[in-house]
Amino acid sequence: MDHKVKDLALAGAGSLKIEWAEARMPVMAQLRQQYSDAKPFEGWRIGGSMHVTKETAVLLRSLVAAGAEVVWSGCNPLSTQDDVAAALVKGGIPVFAWHGMSREDYYWALDRVLEARPTLLVDDGADLIVRACSTDRAGEIVGATEETTTGVHRLEAMAGEGKLGFPVIAVNNAETKWDFDNVYGTGQSSLDGILRATNLLIAGKHFVVAGYGHCGRGVAMRARGMGANVIVTEVDPIRALKAVMDGFSVMPMAQAARIGEVFITATGMKDIVTGDHFRAMRDGAVVCNTGHYDVELRLGDLEAASESRREIRDNTIEYTMPDGRRIYLLAQGRLVNLAAAEGHPSEVMDMSFANQFMALLSLTREGRGLEDLVHQISRDQDERIAALKLQSMMIGIDALSEKQRRYFEDFGSGT
Repeated sequence: MDHKVKDLALAGAGSLKIEWAEARMPVMAQLRQQYSDAKPFEGWRIGGSMHVTKETAVLLRSLVAAGAEVVWSGCNPLSTQDDVAAALVKGGIPVFAWHGMSREDYYWALDRVLEARPTLLVDDGADLIVRACSTDRAGEIVGATEETTTGVHRLEAMAGEGKLGFPVIAVNNAETKWDFDNVYGTGQSSLDGILRATNLLIAGKHFVVAGYGHCGRGVAMRARGMGANVIVTEVDPIRALKAVMDGFSVMPMAQAARIGEVFITATGMKDIVTGDHFRAMRDGAVVCNTGHYDVELRLGDLEAASESRREIRDNTIEYTMPDGRRIYLLAQGRLVNLAAAEGHPSEVMDMSFANQFMALLSLTREGRGLEDLVHQISRDQDERIAALKLQSMMIGIDALSEKQRRYFEDFGSGT
């Protein structure tokens, strides 16, 4: 079996991590049990580009149990958990991913996935889908799913220009994904990454969050919960107003740069923190990113503004400015929650990957009849996954009576 991972000797440790995740992903366990006999993915080859974590491994094993052939690569050079990648290979799944990949390695791995001639794709950031659409193999692909906000935006732009070669389901846009994974997952795991890299005391710090979308909101919530004085920067007046109403200070980055002690970007946009901001920062400022790509921090500006740099801790680079001020960059400006920690907790990825599983299943049934556009998850699927999650938590909810349903549907009922 063709593959490339860091070290197969790490497989034992990776298997233990996967077992830990499986025990905390009850919705995925139910889906695996439900579909392992019928094997609806039999005859389907699924190629993926996604963070190789213990949670992703649970998705892959579930797809294989349901009959799929799977081949995988990472979607970020620093997010692969090498022991998990080794365990997947030992379990018979070809993986082309390792922590610390170069840009050339990364795209080489994407090409290995496409060479396996997949009929379905799973992507996180859209690099695999964009690459597939530029090849003559696009016609063999029935459909794809996209995991993250940045990727959905890219694919909607492609579809708008008529360049999307097959239908894509925006798994990111499922409410049981973006309102949980993006908020609670990103919030907790980003703080986890900062703490593992620095061991800072968060309480009392001026903590700057760039962007108040779902991810930024989650980070702001968790930082405040740890006692930080949270400042939000935004370009969207509606999101800025939400941040104000949620009790956060809001100001431009140029102003925040002078008082912030910890900075984290979560915008999906390039050049959020640039040279002028770095030059304005106080001594000891910590800077990191939790957006999908490493373009939110203009690191060339930081290099140019500093006199020296050194790695002072794992995942922490100290830049010294001409006047002696020090700025600390975490995880090379890449996803701090995955490069410096383990990513989202298994419990929240349970719903995200259940959406992936169900979306892929719908593509096997309906993909050939869909237009080459970005499609949304159905409300029924969202509600089914939420109900399964509540059931696993032993939480019950009310149901509308028939009389209430008739009232809801009766437009004639007024005052």
